[in-house]
Amino acid sequence: MNKDININQLRTNCFRQSKIPGEFMLQMRVPGGTVDAKYLSFVQSIAEKWGNGSFHIGTRQTFDITGIKYESIADVNNYIAKYMKEVEVYLCDVDMEINNHGYPTIGSRNIMGCIGNRHCIKANIDTTSLARRLEKEIFPSHYHIKLSIAGCPNDCAKAHFQDFGIIGVTRPIYLKERCIGCGRCVKVCTKAATRVLKLVDHKIQKDACCCVGCGECVTACPASAWVRPNKKFYRIMIGGRTGKQTPRMGKMFLNWVTEDVVFGVIKNWQKFSDYVMGGKPEYLHGGHLIDRAGYDAFKKVILDGVKLNPEALVAQRILWSETEYRSNFNLKPLSMHPVVPPRD
Repeated sequence: MNKDININQLRTNCFRQSKIPGEFMLQMRVPGGTVDAKYLSFVQSIAEKWGNGSFHIGTRQTFDITGIKYESIADVNNYIAKYMKEVEVYLCDVDMEINNHGYPTIGSRNIMGCIGNRHCIKANIDTTSLARRLEKEIFPSHYHIKLSIAGCPNDCAKAHFQDFGIIGVTRPIYLKERCIGCGRCVKVCTKAATRVLKLVDHKIQKDACCCVGCGECVTACPASAWVRPNKKFYRIMIGGRTGKQTPRMGKMFLNWVTEDVVFGVIKNWQKFSDYVMGGKPEYLHGGHLIDRAGYDAFKKVILDGVKLNPEALVAQRILWSETEYRSNFNLKPLSMHPVVPPRD
């Protein structure tokens, strides 16, 4: 490997080192996982002119273009300036200087999102719009944050395994006079949700305490007796992560909060990161930062100045159970037996 190559700096600029010396992969940000089809021409041009002719849809919904030679990185950075200006600055209103040095940081990762209610009949929110508006709150920043937005509690976007997972929820309104007593909402709630509905004398009774806000009853009702309110609600999960050491699923931090609360919380993330790391960014999952500070300190900083709506619920305590892959046993090697081919 050429000693003049600054791998860490290139990584900051969203280029990942390849197993082939001198080759790199560019990760182009796609906030919310949705972008106009015209931008595929950028991907094609980079892949065919400077890469190896192929690209990968990254696990965080980025355009990952492989096989880029170190000597071509300056040309690639110059080429993507137009894409960055149109997607980050014009589309997402991100406050950043566009130059020929490429992306300024890889700290805050690409916001993931399912397709949302622009298409999905089950989604409660417009995930694409929310992702684009949140982009300017987290990017650019050297503090790491992984964020995903799911349109409903089905959580196709894996919000449970992010530093912050945002899930669109709804509080369906029951219009009794429209109900025909068919029981379809009860059946779908029993099969696909949390079994909080029951049919009594041809009308619906609901145990609201355990409703997850999925909206399945709204989708199932043939008479529109269940409707989504105009007011949007969200659930926020925290501390989820994958990885080799102590992977874990996130826990619910806030429920039934409004969009203003979501933005207030995300705006405070950098302040919390700065508080924990003393102004010196390093690569750490959000869950590790919460572990360092303690949940009470996290809650105090992250909700500072945030006005909670009347319906909002805040977790008083959060407990995680870590998994340690250790053993005190001296295991004997497994005996390997030859495979006996079947007889004719």
